[in-house]
Amino acid sequence: MNQEPPSAENTQEKATVTLPGTVEKIIRPVVPQDPEKAQIAVEGADHLYREIRVENELQDGNGQPVKLKVGANVEVTIEAEQSDTAPKK
Repeated sequence: MNQEPPSAENTQEKATVTLPGTVEKIIRPVVPQDPEKAQIAVEGADHLYREIRVENELQDGNGQPVKLKVGANVEVTIEAEQSDTAPKK
């Protein structure tokens, strides 16, 4: 999962929201070649839809691979292009 952090120029053009979350569990793959998943409970989401599962592959500040631990506090950021949003009434 090699995602570049958004540039300041690019972030200003997008609508964003950042929600707190907590890693609830680590899910080991059934097939060893598949990636491990981290299940994250997103605060503020509807009860039935609050868990998301993502590959448990991150990079630290030095570009080294790391993974999340159970109980870790994380932030989930949602970004959308301005053209994909509408004014709230």
